[in-house]
Amino acid sequence: MADAQDKIFSQFKEHSVAEFFKKNRQMLGFSGKVRSLTTIVHELITNSLDACEEAAILPDIKVVISELGNDHYLIRVEDNGPGIPKTHLGKALGQMLAGTKFHRYVQQRGQQGIGAAGCTMYALLTTGKHPRAVSYHNDKKISCEISIDFKTNHAELLNFVEEPNSENKSGLIYEAEFKDVRYEKSNYGVYEYLRRTALANPHAQLTLIEPNKESVVFPRVIQQNPKRPREVQPHPLGIGAHDLLDLAKAQKENRKIAAFLQNSLARVSANKVSELRDIVKNVDFDKKPDDMSWEDAEAIVQGFKLVKWIAPETDSIVPIGREQVEKSFMNIFNPEVLAVTERAPKVYQGGVPFMIEAAIAFGGGVSQAGKKGEIMRFANRVPLPFDAGGCGITEAVKSVDWNRYGLKKFDEEPIVVLVNLVSVHVPYTGAGKQAISQEQDVMDEIKNAVMEAARNVQKYISGKRRAHEVATKKKLIEGYASQLANDLADLAGLKIKKELHEKLKRIIENKYANAKDEDVLEDDKETSVKGNEDDEETEE
Repeated sequence: MADAQDKIFSQFKEHSVAEFFKKNRQMLGFSGKVRSLTTIVHELITNSLDACEEAAILPDIKVVISELGNDHYLIRVEDNGPGIPKTHLGKALGQMLAGTKFHRYVQQRGQQGIGAAGCTMYALLTTGKHPRAVSYHNDKKISCEISIDFKTNHAELLNFVEEPNSENKSGLIYEAEFKDVRYEKSNYGVYEYLRRTALANPHAQLTLIEPNKESVVFPRVIQQNPKRPREVQPHPLGIGAHDLLDLAKAQKENRKIAAFLQNSLARVSANKVSELRDIVKNVDFDKKPDDMSWEDAEAIVQGFKLVKWIAPETDSIVPIGREQVEKSFMNIFNPEVLAVTERAPKVYQGGVPFMIEAAIAFGGGVSQAGKKGEIMRFANRVPLPFDAGGCGITEAVKSVDWNRYGLKKFDEEPIVVLVNLVSVHVPYTGAGKQAISQEQDVMDEIKNAVMEAARNVQKYISGKRRAHEVATKKKLIEGYASQLANDLADLAGLKIKKELHEKLKRIIENKYANAKDEDVLEDDKETSVKGNEDDEETEE
C-alpha cells in the first residue's frame, strides 16, 4: 500500500506558466488557422497602440503578411512607438505574465502580459524558428532573436547586437514565421480586424500589406491621441480580504492600518476611517499593516460594505468619444443614418469603474457592404471578433426588443451595432480576451446604451416611412387632379380647365409641402400608432 502511494507521488512535478500555455495554447486564441493568424496580429497591434499612446506618439503601424507555403506565413509588425530598452526586451516579448499592465489600475488594451510572449511561443511551436526583433530606443538600436525556456518561463535573447541608432528612429519591429495559420479576407480575418481597429482608434494610421502584395491603408482620421487615462487606486468596494492583505504587505511607508487605508485605497479619508473604527470594533487600526490578520482584513472588508462611499474616480477611463465614433463610421461605412450614445460612468462588482459607448449605423454604405444585423464588439478600443456567442455584449444586444424600434428582423436589416466597454478591468471570460463575462451591471448598461441609440434610429426610420406614405398619397391625389379640373370646367360650362388644374396642383403642393406638419400627418400618425399596437398584440 505504501509503495503504491509513493509511486503515485513520484510523478508529482511543478510546471511553469509557459509550460501550461504551451499545452493549452487554445486558451490564448490559437485554435483554428484563421483565428490564430488574427490573434497574432491582435496581440502585437494592441501592444503597439498602448506603447505609442503612453509615449504621446500618434500611432503609425504597419503589418506585412507574406505567404511562404501552405498555411505558412511570415508576419512582420512595425510601429513608431518608443521601442523597448535592452533590460526589458526579453521579458516583454518572451516571458509570460511579465509587463506593465497586470498590476496597474488603469484602462489599457492588454491586461495579463501574455500577448507578445504567446506569439513567440506559437512561432516556436509551429516552426521551431526564433522570432526576430529590432528595437529603436533612445540612441540605441537593438537586434536579436527571441527564445523561451518553457520550464522556467524565461526569455532568452540570441544573436544579440547593440549599436548606435544612426537612423534616428523610434519603434519596434517584430518578425516571425508561423505555420498552421491562414490568411482569409473574412469577418474573422486580419483585414476585418484592422478595419475595426481603425474604427475604434481614429487617431491611428494602420497599413496592411496582404500576401498578394496589395497595400491597404486605414488612414488617420483625427490628428491627436485620446486623453490618457489616469492611474487610480482601487476602490474599497472593489476588493476582497486577500487583496487587502496583499496591499498591506506590499507597502512599507505606513506604520498604522488607518494610514495605510487612506494612502492605498481611493475615497478613504480620515472621517471614513473613523466610521470604520465605529463599525469594526474588533480591529486595532493603530497596529502595523504587516500585522493585519485574515480575520482583520475580512472584518474591514465587511465594514467597507456598511459605509456610504463616493463612486470611484472616472478619469481612469477614456472612451473613444462621440465625435470620433461618428467620424470613423462615416469614413468607413458612410451609413444612411448614424446614432451614437455615450453613457455616464458606472461601477460593477461594487467598485470597478466602467462606461459604455454604443453606435448604430443603418442603411447607405452598410447596405452596400452587405452587412446585416452585425454586432461589432470592443473592449477598451480593441475588436473582439471571436467567441461572440458566449459574450455578454452579444447577449445584451440580442435581448433588445428590436421590433419596438421599427426593426422587426434584426438579423436581416442593414444595420451595424457597435458597443465599446471601457474599464480599468475588463471582465473577460478567458485568457484569449475575446468575450466579456455576463456581469449583470455591465449587461444592463449595454442594453440601455443600445436602446438609447435605437430610439434615434427609429425616429429616422419612422420619418422616412411617413414621408414615403405622404409621397404616395400625394402622387395618388395628383392623378385625379387633371380629371377633376376637366369635370368641374364642363359642369360650369367654362373654358377654365387649365386654370383649375393649376390651382388644384397648388392646393396639393401646399398641403404636402411639409411632411412633418402634424395636421397633414394626423392620419399617418394614427396609422403608425395602430401599427405598433398590432405589433405588440402579435408579440403577446
